[in-house]
Amino acid sequence: MKKSILVFTLSTIVAFGFTSCSDNDAPEETPNNNNELYNEVLKDLSLDVITSTYNQLYINSIALEEAANAMSVGDEAALEDAKSKWQDTRAPWEESEGFLYGPVDTEGIDPAIDSWPVDVNAINNVLNSSNAITQALLESNNEARGFHTLEYFFWGLNGDKTAAQLTAREIEYIKAAASDLRSNTEQLYFGWLPSEGNFANNFVNAGESGSVYTSKTNALSEIAEGVTIIADEVANGKIEEPLNGNSGGPKPAAEESRFSNNSKLDFANNIRSIQHIYLGDFNGVQGSGLSNIVNVENSSLDGEIKSAISEAIDAIEAIPGTFTQAIVNNRAEVEFAQTKVLALLIKLQSQLEPLISNLD
Repeated sequence: MKKSILVFTLSTIVAFGFTSCSDNDAPEETPNNNNELYNEVLKDLSLDVITSTYNQLYINSIALEEAANAMSVGDEAALEDAKSKWQDTRAPWEESEGFLYGPVDTEGIDPAIDSWPVDVNAINNVLNSSNAITQALLESNNEARGFHTLEYFFWGLNGDKTAAQLTAREIEYIKAAASDLRSNTEQLYFGWLPSEGNFANNFVNAGESGSVYTSKTNALSEIAEGVTIIADEVANGKIEEPLNGNSGGPKPAAEESRFSNNSKLDFANNIRSIQHIYLGDFNGVQGSGLSNIVNVENSSLDGEIKSAISEAIDAIEAIPGTFTQAIVNNRAEVEFAQTKVLALLIKLQSQLEPLISNLD
């Protein structure tokens, strides 16, 4: 599929703008025959996967903000549109959780966007106050802003809230929260964009002066560690806690995105974030990913990791019904999905990370 104008522009900027070393001082003397491959992987992942994912997140958050601003008490169609836009925005966020480094971490954007659980008491304190509900007001409490606060208002605690049940004060809150979310996604996207914060440059010029990564291997290790972390979180946190958090029994209150019944899609998209990084593929744009390096070093392992990723996604999507129902009525299928994510985690942790960290 043809690249979008934005992605083309990013790649062009790399070709002509990231020039910390000239042709004359390029590392021609290095004994590492794979240096060009590492450069390609770092460039493609930082721009065509990571920055492009954040671009999609930002674009979708603008549409969500517009949908929130169109809401009014009793307008069911507007509420349904806002729900749809929430899900559209949620998808690229969950597909970004395999790379929670850079501005998303250093600028505190992750907790501002995705704190869980929702602090209902904090939300009610805002609603019951005499203060105008603004983005600035919400910035002081991460548990009362972001995706899950909007989810709580859109669906309600039991997932069945109607537009008629919304109050004018709640809609005021929704509009402020949607604006705040859009602002945070803009900050995140701009933090990576070459023409703005340019964190991508740290990967494109890894090992060069000005990069936070002292070598290409160091930068690639950050990327490999990122996908391991999200596999661990899905298996041992997002699935384990609601499945067995009540003394070995189900704990529905621990289930993230339960109001919207979006949990299974969240988990699958988390694994897709691993897939995008591993394959170097996002939104139809195929570049180079960790797979290109692993295939050179150990083609058998490369095939095993690809299969483990696909099997984990398939097993999560095969869980019957909603995740809330499944942790009670279909525990075997949930456990099977968990074992597939754990198998992927083991591959990433015990084989991918050491392979990448030991590159020349």
